[in-house]
Amino acid sequence: MQEVDDIKPCYPLFRNDEYKEVLARKRDEYEEGHERSKVDEAFTWTTTAEYQELNFKREALTVNPAKACQPLGAVLCALGFEKTLPYVHGSQGCVAYFRTYFNRHFKEPVSCVSDSMTEDAAVFGGQKNMFDGLANAKALYKPEVIAVSTTCMAEVIGDDLNAFINNAKKEGHIEKEFPVPFAHTPSFVGSHVTGWDNMFEGIARYFTLNYMEDKVVGSSGKINFVPGFETYLGNYRVIKRMMGEMGIDATLLSDPTEVLDTPSDGKFRMYEGGTTLDEIKAAPNAVTTVLLQPMQLEKTKKFVENTWKHEVPKLNIPMGLEWTDEFLMKMSEISGKPIPASLELERGRLVDMLGDSHTWLHGKKFALYGDPDFVLGMTKFLMECGAEPTHILSNNGSKKWAKAVDKLLASSPYGIHGKAYPGCDLWHLRSLVFTDKPDFLIGNSYGKYIQRDTLYKGQEFEVPLIRLGFPIFDRHHLHRMTTLGYEGAMYMLTTLVNAVLERLDDETRGMGTTDYNHDLVR
Repeated sequence: MQEVDDIKPCYPLFRNDEYKEVLARKRDEYEEGHERSKVDEAFTWTTTAEYQELNFKREALTVNPAKACQPLGAVLCALGFEKTLPYVHGSQGCVAYFRTYFNRHFKEPVSCVSDSMTEDAAVFGGQKNMFDGLANAKALYKPEVIAVSTTCMAEVIGDDLNAFINNAKKEGHIEKEFPVPFAHTPSFVGSHVTGWDNMFEGIARYFTLNYMEDKVVGSSGKINFVPGFETYLGNYRVIKRMMGEMGIDATLLSDPTEVLDTPSDGKFRMYEGGTTLDEIKAAPNAVTTVLLQPMQLEKTKKFVENTWKHEVPKLNIPMGLEWTDEFLMKMSEISGKPIPASLELERGRLVDMLGDSHTWLHGKKFALYGDPDFVLGMTKFLMECGAEPTHILSNNGSKKWAKAVDKLLASSPYGIHGKAYPGCDLWHLRSLVFTDKPDFLIGNSYGKYIQRDTLYKGQEFEVPLIRLGFPIFDRHHLHRMTTLGYEGAMYMLTTLVNAVLERLDDETRGMGTTDYNHDLVR
């Protein structure tokens, strides 16, 4: 039992004798589990090359996919626009999942509503839910825009968002002029990055497609930046800072930094900051539109090129040294503004840091996983550090992404042992780290289960996890960090090299046995 003077969290609490007894009785009387020897036998088999061969023959099963579904991305996109309420046409449980996913990552309340489709809607369609939902959402939460996306149920039965929204306006459930952009985001295809892309295209289409007569490319003198599915809030800020230092008038199209990072000052902010409606409406007047994560923004690219008539610069995600150089030089070329001394100084500091840490990162092997652009950028940066990326996995990566990874690996001697794994999940990756052990694993919080499994086989098999990516549930405040630009490279480098040094400490703590490297000067 808990005692007032000695409150324990779950970990030490469950090690008390009374809890050990309860859990043991539960196993013996109800779980009908196998003997430990049988479990260990099966575990050991799953770490073999024989099992890996069978594992990679899977076709109809995904285990821990390392991706989320489309509506999750659509919600994040909508949150980046001023006074916009994300609205999901689907079941309540789906929306509860989206909210809690973001709650756990950002440690912030996340506003998102659902029209709670149930069995009757699955049979007769969800138009009535849409009528009531739009009216109630507008009356209760007073948004200036409601951005609608869908879940599996609505897509399987074929609900037509355009028709439903127009009918809701015709019948007076919501004013005809009230903005309700939408996107079909079926959860059973694509991933969260696809959903972000679809939602952005839907918002851009709603506010600009039929209003292009007076638009002139370049007339505003601005440059648009489309971030894609981006959960490092520092990345939005670093793009604005770098463009500000260059004197470039930049517009971030979807910017959730304020609503997902509100202060604790006694005031609740359902809506805070974001790209304004005037900014998205005027976006076609920009000089060009830059896609910060081009691998995941194919639909947006087509719309920007075909409707806004923008020549989208061919760039990689601005991660690491060289790709940030290319990004800034292209921005200088487009804008006519020179790269300022402040950014040159920042670049020099990064180069100095790379020199300082190269000794410790050189030759270290890293497996990594995550979204396509992030993983591509991380692969590039690892090789800039002298590290060797080995198993490079992206469940939502395409064949095009895999070709880009292979080309990148071939450009450096540090990429000789690397291989891309598009469409593979974390159970595939688990096999890979057992049969061809890297020194470290880079990815989101779900990688901790791979680290636990490798340690269970023996300390010499353990592959420590370095948390970079999305989602990160089991650490705090990392979502405020930066992975883009020179600043982001500095953060990633600091994270990587200190993980290597922390591991070295772990391995050299034996007094008089392994402590020959337990020194203070590194």
